[in-house]
Amino acid sequence: MPTPAEEPALPALALLHDRSCDMDALLLDLARELQSRGLRVRGLCMTYPDAKEGQPDCACSMVLLDLATGDTYLVSQPMGRDSKACRGDPQGFARASQVLRRALQEQPDLVICNRFGEMEADGRGFSAELLDLLAEGIPLLTAVNPRYQEAWQRFTGGAAVQPPRREGIDDWLASIGLGAAASTAAG
Repeated sequence: MPTPAEEPALPALALLHDRSCDMDALLLDLARELQSRGLRVRGLCMTYPDAKEGQPDCACSMVLLDLATGDTYLVSQPMGRDSKACRGDPQGFARASQVLRRALQEQPDLVICNRFGEMEADGRGFSAELLDLLAEGIPLLTAVNPRYQEAWQRFTGGAAVQPPRREGIDDWLASIGLGAAASTAAG
């Protein structure tokens, strides 16, 4: 039986959501590139269909996009521009969780999940689905806000966290055996 030091690292990476880039666009673009190279990429990416270009608006709708089917899941509640309450809709996230459960059954090359956030740090949200994916050894790519980085580390037992740079993502993909597709996608 391997000792903890000998156990292989989880095939999981969290990109540090440090506001240095549009994380949602980065994850969606990466998913599309890898899919175009023939990789089976599943999961969820966040979109903001009613946001105005160049005008970030915290009150715009949040919609998760199923990377396999194109189905969408509204995961925000209209709380009004001045509301300080969390506008995340637990029912919307619960409906979207079926995408991650289906990915577990399909055993894809990679699963992308839009965030490891407050709900997951508290054991809610997609935490059960993410644990199931990790337990099966399915490669997982997500993003984490710096304030939840420690929770991600506890949740995964120390899975990698790195800045949201394409070169680093490609290196990680190569380290989990997806290098040829990643190299082609980066080209």
